[in-house]
Amino acid sequence: MHMADALISPPIAGVMYACSSIVGAYCIKKIELQEDSRKIAMMGIMGAFVFATQMINFSIPATGSSGHLSGSVLLMALLGPYAAFLTMISVLLIQCLLFADGGLLALGANIWNMGFYGCFIGALIWRFFISKGISKGKIIFASILASVITLQLGAFSVVLETLASGITSLPFSLFLAAMQPIHLAIGFVEGLITAAVLCFIYEMRTNVLWGVEDGVSNHQKFTFSKLFALLSIITLVVAGLLSLVASELPDGLEWSLERVTGTSELPIEGGIYESALALQTSTALLPDYAFMDSENILGTSFSGVVGSLVVLLICVLGCYLFRALKNRHYG
Repeated sequence: MHMADALISPPIAGVMYACSSIVGAYCIKKIELQEDSRKIAMMGIMGAFVFATQMINFSIPATGSSGHLSGSVLLMALLGPYAAFLTMISVLLIQCLLFADGGLLALGANIWNMGFYGCFIGALIWRFFISKGISKGKIIFASILASVITLQLGAFSVVLETLASGITSLPFSLFLAAMQPIHLAIGFVEGLITAAVLCFIYEMRTNVLWGVEDGVSNHQKFTFSKLFALLSIITLVVAGLLSLVASELPDGLEWSLERVTGTSELPIEGGIYESALALQTSTALLPDYAFMDSENILGTSFSGVVGSLVVLLICVLGCYLFRALKNRHYG
């Protein structure tokens, strides 16, 4: 659901940048990192994991479309909403700048659509289910419901932002009728994947889950360091190998555009669009997750591994910077 710049006008792009920046700044203020190095490590490895899994598009049967994990609900259930939202910003920023995935002008909207709802609306749903105890059944129901609802909100926001921008000829009703059902299916699959990952972590080390206090459960089969190492290995396998078998069908947004207009490549005109494209082109060292001007399949694996490592590094360094600034402010 990465929006391209062709869908959004500069004023609406500015509004969405402002909304995402305000929430991001609030998250920096609220996040607690002073005494919790484990959360910093989890932000890094889960950011890398979400980046890797977003490279794997899964086919939606009988539609000719595909989807991929958004990851915001998964991050929220492990990190809490504030750390999850900052991690999503890191993932989407690297995707945009290093891989030209999603428009630079549309980045603020993409952060909002893919990050805000999953991290904050998803948090309300998650807490409702686990407030009186946690179990696999609750994890499954919460994961599916949160993924479906928040992806529906994100898809609806794409339609509203496109309508408010007024730079395309997309009919609101037809675009809406295409976007919501396909993202309902994608949200259900994401919910199942999210539930599977969270149930695995529940079995291995329950108190890593957000909202579960230390000592509440006896599910502590793995030490934190072993869990971190296992997640690291899984991330590298997903990024380097499983990314090679991703579906080549258009994702939900591209599929919806093709259904309504006949093409997913909408034209863009104007100086600000050209400037944004030129800047993004200059930073995209691995455009479309491939070696530049090459169709070598190793470019996909290389992109997956490099992108995951860069996201991990950005998350960890960012966290230590936030912690240093807070310590200086309150010290």
